[in-house]
Amino acid sequence: MAKFRSGFGYDAHRFAEGRRMMLCGVEIPCDYGLAGHSDADAPLHALTDALLGALALGDIGKLFPDTDQAYLNADSVVLLQKAYSLEAFREWEISSIDITIVAQKPKIAPHTEAMRARIAGALNIDVDCVSIKGKTTEGMGFCGRGEGLQTFAQVLLERKG
Repeated sequence: MAKFRSGFGYDAHRFAEGRRMMLCGVEIPCDYGLAGHSDADAPLHALTDALLGALALGDIGKLFPDTDQAYLNADSVVLLQKAYSLEAFREWEISSIDITIVAQKPKIAPHTEAMRARIAGALNIDVDCVSIKGKTTEGMGFCGRGEGLQTFAQVLLERKG
């Protein structure tokens, strides 16, 4: 039996007027938010996919389909917690989480400590296990043009005991 499992997740959302900007469970002051069926918290969607991927459990859309009205405007922290509460995770603990948020704006660095704390609290892990970084694309691509943002997440699980 493997002692470690890793998972990788990715998500991207367009910017949308009239929505809150939720990133890693933290509301970021901004004139717009992200388009999506739930609260559109792209970093948490990528993290949920990374967790599910580590144990070959599919992706966030399999558990929480955007065709289900029960998840309309859903809090992505709650979706992350529901995914991590699956029976398959009982034998595993999170060793590390690494998230990169790619966006020209809003600026990510001023909010990383609050984001780390929010994720650590939601998953009941030490904040030192959570890394969050903001990057830009130097004006290139859809992120550089200010059309939206993309996120990448990596998670390492260690078998308990």
